[in-house]
Amino acid sequence: MARVLIVVAEKGFRDEEYSIPREMIEKAGHQVTLASTGKGPAKGKLGLVVNPDTTVDEVDSKRYDAIVIPGGPGSPTYLWPNKRLQSTVKEIYEKGGVVAAICLAPVVLARAGIIKGRKCTVYPTPESLSEMRNGGGILQDMDVVVDGKVITANGPDASRKFGEAIVKAIAQTV
Repeated sequence: MARVLIVVAEKGFRDEEYSIPREMIEKAGHQVTLASTGKGPAKGKLGLVVNPDTTVDEVDSKRYDAIVIPGGPGSPTYLWPNKRLQSTVKEIYEKGGVVAAICLAPVVLARAGIIKGRKCTVYPTPESLSEMRNGGGILQDMDVVVDGKVITANGPDASRKFGEAIVKAIAQTV
């Protein structure tokens, strides 16, 4: 059993990018902790409200085998600039954990410095594409891209494939 950290923006995460992978990860027998960028309930773009177990600022990265970051319109505001989230991603990656982000959230991986020279994807906006290129990512026009233990996906329609890739990568890690 792996310990998986899922981090959502406090406002504007994509509901299905959170709920579908979480369900698949839990079905595979792994333990999930939900963190948010703020205290109190987090609100999804489509109306889902979740109660995080903790905040990004309180997370101890040593406790987790994987981190999953759903995207959505709240990503540029709440996820991209969050230095604590970037360092958590980097710490989990450096200890050999699985690092996964979908939609606009892969920019966090770019800013954390872990996609340099890696194949990746992102929800394509001028800003997100620029961020990924600046981070040294090798962009692929695919729903889900797996490069080692780094998994990226391009949006809500890829949620199920993204979840499958995460579960497979975790199984190879633990």
